[in-house]
Amino acid sequence: MQREITAPCPLLDKAGHITTEGWARYPYWTYERRSIKANPLRIKEWDYYMVFSHKGRFGLSFTISDLGYLGLGALCFFDFARSYYHQVDDLVLFPVGSLGLPASSSAEARISFVSKKLSITYEYSPGKRLISFSSPEIRDAEGNKGLSGVIELAQPEDLESTVIATSWKENRRAFYYNQKVNCMAAKGAFTIGSKVYQFDPDFDMGSLDWGRGVWTYRNTWYWASLSAQHEGKVLGLNLGYGFSDRSPASENTILYDGRIHKLEDVVFHFNPEDHLELWHFTSSDERLRLTLKPILDRQSRFDFKVLKSIQHQVFGTVSGYLVLDSGEQLNLDNLICMTEHVFNQW
Repeated sequence: MQREITAPCPLLDKAGHITTEGWARYPYWTYERRSIKANPLRIKEWDYYMVFSHKGRFGLSFTISDLGYLGLGALCFFDFARSYYHQVDDLVLFPVGSLGLPASSSAEARISFVSKKLSITYEYSPGKRLISFSSPEIRDAEGNKGLSGVIELAQPEDLESTVIATSWKENRRAFYYNQKVNCMAAKGAFTIGSKVYQFDPDFDMGSLDWGRGVWTYRNTWYWASLSAQHEGKVLGLNLGYGFSDRSPASENTILYDGRIHKLEDVVFHFNPEDHLELWHFTSSDERLRLTLKPILDRQSRFDFKVLKSIQHQVFGTVSGYLVLDSGEQLNLDNLICMTEHVFNQW
């Protein structure tokens, strides 16, 4: 069942349950932190951006997240030509909403995470997203050190996105409200040392993973994302499952020329003992069959017994086919794509 939401509605009712679960092309649900019926330390809020150059074979990712008892800022540089990455991150204790992450992805806002290790600022105004950033510690594969830059992402008002609101079977007050915005044209540049990395808005793109919710204690999820050009039109892909009860709707979509094409269930086939082996993706409606050849595995792991996280974010080139709602088939050939396999216990 794929329940599409097409009109504005509150996210939570007075009991803290989602009013209407499903998916949408725009963020129709209204999120209010005060409506959540859970310990404030269980509330999770995050804004995560990825920006890649398919021609230059480099990219960046940015994280500002408030996990209740921990706040995180992270900045990662990727060099796909050299199978290299370098991440710098920092934590703050018990932010509990103080990072100022906005209640709406489309609200005009300016938020920052600043520490000795890194600085990230997000600014949103209608039609564009601005990311300013620096880190004295980031190095590239050539040994250059010290990163700084500004990137502007274009988000046209009519650009459709993948939005989902679902809860957990074991606790219906635990919920996942998420928007994935793919295929935002990227312009701007950054430097590492004296080396300049330039984005070309005719080819390079960014994406946003915007999420708010209350999670259950232990979860494993799978996610894949693509933002690219295909024969002169923008092509995005968002695949995901394993996180919350997806019986009302999946978050599996194709974005083509600004419009969402909805898929049914998708399965990731991979070797959990070696994430650098080939990955395969298939859909239950036979509208997707892809193979990803990994380039690098950005790993992170911490284990404090009660709190535990094991993350594999794999970047590579994807090939295969997609089928649009019209029945038209798109053939993909070696486009940069991200997939991940994450276990969290917190």
